[in-house]
Amino acid sequence: MMELLLAVGTSFWLGILTSVSPCPLATNIAAISFVSRRIGNPSRVFLSGLLYCFGRVVVYVVLGVVLVFSLLSAPYVSHLLQKYMSRFIGPVLILVGMLLLELLPVTFGGSGMSERMQKRVEMLGIWGAFLLGVLFALSFCPISAALFFGSLLPLALGVKSAVIVPAVYGLGTGLPVFVFALLLAFGARRVGTVFDKIVHVELWARRLTGVVFILVGLYYS
Repeated sequence: MMELLLAVGTSFWLGILTSVSPCPLATNIAAISFVSRRIGNPSRVFLSGLLYCFGRVVVYVVLGVVLVFSLLSAPYVSHLLQKYMSRFIGPVLILVGMLLLELLPVTFGGSGMSERMQKRVEMLGIWGAFLLGVLFALSFCPISAALFFGSLLPLALGVKSAVIVPAVYGLGTGLPVFVFALLLAFGARRVGTVFDKIVHVELWARRLTGVVFILVGLYYS
């Protein structure tokens, strides 16, 4: 039970770290701009943020169920994972830590939406926020891919949790948009202040997590 709780807490932190990393943060800003168009109706702003977060959760749960169950259901693969997971996770954590510390060169893909996609999202009304959550969750960049496939997936495999761990991770990735939706609904002038603080905290949080990942990776190696 304690192992699962630790995995849940770690997955939530990884989700938050993913959401405020440079590339995912840009997609979240796009989502916030979509939510802010309904600033005249606080209840719809709140609901849009909730739907965006739910869209991300759905994607990560589906990926978690497919990947974790697929790997664990194959006896040979399951045996290899149980036998060699500790050896495999060490180098992976070191690589993820190096990405977080920007010791490895990465390029961030574009985060904007095409005009065609914007029109489709707007046609869906408030459910467009859900679609944005799904689309942006599937738009992996180097850091988000490293955190999900290199850290969260082995974590879910380790505790055999195909639903809870990915779902909590999804909540973490959508939390900033949900928080900004609340701010937009009840006090739009606070958004800029909170955003500046998040950008500042993200740098140190990413560096601290990167150091921890490398140390843990070295231990497992």
